Amino acid sequence: MQPNVVGFIFARGGSKGLPRKNIAPLAGKPLIAHAIEAARSGKWIKRVVVSTDDREIAAVARRYGAEVPFLRPAELATDTAPEALAWVHALDYVDRCSRRPVDVFVSVPATAPLRLASDVDACVEALLTSDVDLAVTVSESRRNPYFSMLKIIADGTARVVMEHDQAVFHRQDAPTTYDIVPAAYAARPAFVRRGVSVLKGRMKAVPIPNERAVDIDDDLDLQIAELLLRRRNPLPAARELTAARFSWTSWMTKCRQSVQRAFQADRPAPSTLHTAT
Repeated sequence: MQPNVVGFIFARGGSKGLPRKNIAPLAGKPLIAHAIEAARSGKWIKRVVVSTDDREIAAVARRYGAEVPFLRPAELATDTAPEALAWVHALDYVDRCSRRPVDVFVSVPATAPLRLASDVDACVEALLTSDVDLAVTVSESRRNPYFSMLKIIADGTARVVMEHDQAVFHRQDAPTTYDIVPAAYAARPAFVRRGVSVLKGRMKAVPIPNERAVDIDDDLDLQIAELLLRRRNPLPAARELTAARFSWTSWMTKCRQSVQRAFQADRPAPSTLHTAT
């Protein structure tokens, strides 16, 4: 029997860095819609549940096909409330109200809109084929703590964040490091119910390319995501313009070829072009 894989999206209304972030417009639809569509488009997740304290976000989520069976308690939606506790609340609620318990818990955050459904599927499969507590999406770090990141110590001087056994003169000499990307987290329910940070679990990393790893935290991130999504999915008008340009170019090429063939057909034979007088 296929495991019961449930997708969860946690989207509170009180975002500070970018107000109303979870429903901010991005490429023609609210930010949360991109997460809902990615979760629903994969081969593993059959049900998407949104946990929010905000009625407007709940209405938008339902409009794009997610379930919102409850409103998150206010104490789990503050700036200081650990999201891990919201995970526990959502998982317990769904299990209580379902005939079959959740086998795989998948968090699909709204803040990584460039993920693909295949990234979510890869995370689920990484968990199912291992004995770890959770699988997380990652991308290769742009900065490396062994080479290009510093920390300031008590005496006010700076030193590299991570010391290596051997001298690191080039980035390529340093161990490869990764950033956690909030594209997907696939976890075992027993781990979720511990209510601890994902960093406390035994993890498996699922790399995705940097162009799909944008994490929306402020307006600049939103603009970058908009640019990348437009590049991935050109607007219909842009596609039509490209097609029109291609058709015009093809037509002009055919015209030139026809004129050249006609000219060559009417042209005198080479022997008559330079007749001696």
